[in-house]
Amino acid sequence: MQQTKETPVKISPVKSAEKSHTELYPRELEEILTDLHLAFEKERQTLLLARAEKQNCFDNGELPRFCKDHFARKTGWQVAPIPDDMLDRRVEITGPVSNRKMVINMLSPGEDYEVANTAMLDFEDSMKPTWENVVAGIENVIGVAEGTLTHEAPGEFGTKIYQLNPKRMARPMVRVRGLHLLEKNVVIHGLPLAAGLHDLAVTAYHTAKKFLRKGITPKFYVPKCEHHLEARWWNQAFERIEKHLGLPHASLKVTFLIETLPAAFQIEEILYEIRERACALNGGRWDKIFSDIKTLKKHRDRVLADRSHIDMSKPWMDAYAKHLIKICHKRGALALGGMAAHTPGQTDELRKLQTEKVIADKRREFEIGHDGCWVSHPYFVGPAKQQFSKPNQLDIKHADLPAEPELLPVEHGPKTIDGLRQNIRVGIAYQHAWNEGHGCIAFENLMEDLATLEISRAQVWQWLHHQVQLDCGTQVSKDLVYKLFEEECEKVIQHHNAKTLAAITPIHKAKEQIRNVYLMDQLNDFYSTLHFV
Repeated sequence: MQQTKETPVKISPVKSAEKSHTELYPRELEEILTDLHLAFEKERQTLLLARAEKQNCFDNGELPRFCKDHFARKTGWQVAPIPDDMLDRRVEITGPVSNRKMVINMLSPGEDYEVANTAMLDFEDSMKPTWENVVAGIENVIGVAEGTLTHEAPGEFGTKIYQLNPKRMARPMVRVRGLHLLEKNVVIHGLPLAAGLHDLAVTAYHTAKKFLRKGITPKFYVPKCEHHLEARWWNQAFERIEKHLGLPHASLKVTFLIETLPAAFQIEEILYEIRERACALNGGRWDKIFSDIKTLKKHRDRVLADRSHIDMSKPWMDAYAKHLIKICHKRGALALGGMAAHTPGQTDELRKLQTEKVIADKRREFEIGHDGCWVSHPYFVGPAKQQFSKPNQLDIKHADLPAEPELLPVEHGPKTIDGLRQNIRVGIAYQHAWNEGHGCIAFENLMEDLATLEISRAQVWQWLHHQVQLDCGTQVSKDLVYKLFEEECEKVIQHHNAKTLAAITPIHKAKEQIRNVYLMDQLNDFYSTLHFV
């Protein structure tokens, strides 16, 4: 543990780190982190309190609504010009920044796969935020900026070397953690630093100038925004970091994920707050579905159908996507679509089926005006890119759409025992992976990350809270959920082909842990805040 008389910073050591502490956290960076903490922590707490107060209003019957009188909706402002290297984002691929092999494969995949336009190196939903993973992520981003990132993996025919190919490489960007999370391994004046500030400041400190010297725009994603005042907080943090680093104003560019129900009603106001550095907004569908459930969790008339039944064709999801496109293009920003969470599969037949699903999803996104999309695996980059026939669609304005579309979710569709089982099975499998240090898993031909786990967790809680009667006539109860956990645990054991006690025991442990979470009397806002990592 490191502390000096001159600075009130304590940073946990990491034995596995390749770089020394003073390389990763030099004195200058410690001083920047201290300044950011002192400048922004009080307001962060105020914003989180405002979230809680608003959620209490929703729990007592209020519904989200548009900011009718906000001046951002009434003037002719535009976002700053988008840098040339960010005008074509037809296909983005994402994955945990801590996994070196995966980072390299996202940026410079093998010759069998087409290269994505951009690759999002993720500190958030796809990465369990252990300190070892966070530090590995920082080192990997530095390696990307320097062009030196390599990985050696032993194989049947000898060691295989993975490395970046600057002539065949997606453009990197970093997703930081959300406003609600803390980095307990960086303590300033006795309090943990906001995790998002940590990720943003540390990666920018080490890489922004390196990227700029190479003609690459330093790019960031910000998740989980719920209000335009939160966007203002983030924008001010970006600005302060630029000043600390001696960077040109607004040289750090950002894409915000509009992935919460409250934010869907403030798209224009959020974009206004970040207009000097915004280049796009993204419709993060999976977190949005989770937020739909969480925000209106106590509204009996808004209890949603099986998670597998909720897609972008549902009226409120379709309206949300088109509204985002309309606002972004009106103001000169790109509008990106969401993640196709399919994995390729192990057989030719399954790969064909999964590819057809991805193609249909991406074709629809292009047809309604999106400028780009997300995929979960290099296998799908080529098929997805084929659906986007031009670099962007900023010319599509959707002027005929209503200024205030209907964005509230509607109770419609099946509520089945199979849907309940899937939510429980995903929970067990994800908790098992989480316990092993992972934030995302390929499970039953889908990529399950924290967002999809949150949907499963929230939906079981909501069905239980409202004692939903399933289509088969069975009422959801604690006894039923408990019984299904035992049954679905056996399926997870079979999925992992676990035959020994050493392999089976961790799955049973995961079952017990996540069952306790699912059966909590109150729905915790975020799964990740339940864990001390």
